[in-house]
Amino acid sequence: MTTAPARSAAATRTSTMAQALNTALHDAMKADPTVHVMGEDVGQLGGVFRITDGLTAEFGPERCLDTPLAEAGILGTAIGMAMYGLRPVVEMQFDAFAYPAMEQLFSHVAKMRNRTAGKLPLPITIRVPFGGGIGGVEHHSDASEAYYTHTAGLHVVTPATVADAYGLLRASIASDDPVVFLEPKRLYWGKSEWDPTAPVEPIGKAVLRRTGRSAVLITYGPSLPVCLEAAEAAKAEGWDLSVLDLRTLVPFDEETACEVVRSVGRAVVVHEATGFGGAGAEIAARLTEKCFHHLAAPVLRVTGFDIPYPPPMLEHHHLPGVDRILDAVARLQWED
Repeated sequence: MTTAPARSAAATRTSTMAQALNTALHDAMKADPTVHVMGEDVGQLGGVFRITDGLTAEFGPERCLDTPLAEAGILGTAIGMAMYGLRPVVEMQFDAFAYPAMEQLFSHVAKMRNRTAGKLPLPITIRVPFGGGIGGVEHHSDASEAYYTHTAGLHVVTPATVADAYGLLRASIASDDPVVFLEPKRLYWGKSEWDPTAPVEPIGKAVLRRTGRSAVLITYGPSLPVCLEAAEAAKAEGWDLSVLDLRTLVPFDEETACEVVRSVGRAVVVHEATGFGGAGAEIAARLTEKCFHHLAAPVLRVTGFDIPYPPPMLEHHHLPGVDRILDAVARLQWED
């Protein structure tokens, strides 16, 4: 079972997730001339969230280039670039802006390696700022991970810490498989200490962020800080909660998830996306299949409501919070 690694004081720095992502892009471009960054306003502006700030100035507009407002065209161009040996990193400006590119993603990006019997991988990283919590309007706050996890041929990665933002993005760019890299935009500005030289668990490995004996909260991306807060608040109820950060939805670290669930016997899956058909439904089903005889209660879910994303003034009702998580924990039929 993997737990969060210790940091080296000598190399530790403090930065935001946005800065760590920017550093990852910079370091990847410096290390490999085949890495190209492209998207709407990623050049001179540095992206809406300034994730690509300074890349055009250092590497030139040929390697960090602004594109027209045409997501299908952006991803289609990236496919051609990858077929000719480049490693494009595509930015979709907001989560729901990626929908026009879905046909390219589903029909070509996800299938090309299989279609060519492994002869033509497409090493494309598709960066998608996703999720709510920033007061965004319609098309700016979607949690769209289920579309990607359901599509065989894609890796789906979502960091929740500054260190993972750097390490997982570097690993995604280096991967020969296409990666949808979901960046929790409400965590962009949170600062943390991290060591850029420290090893980061690879794609496909979950990390236990908090250990406990009563139950485990299983989550990823923007919901990790909420689950950690809920675990702290649960002490007042006498509950000792583990928190498992999945980090990668595809491939899913079933081994670690099952190990934690079997050890405590109770689990709650937490994510922002709507509940019906969400990633949490698949996780709960797998855990029920694999851990049935170890479960003292059903695997529960705390998710966004099954509605279109609400207006900014109402989003705090929609997003899972501490109270809703603790209510679910209370439903786990506690027995001495």
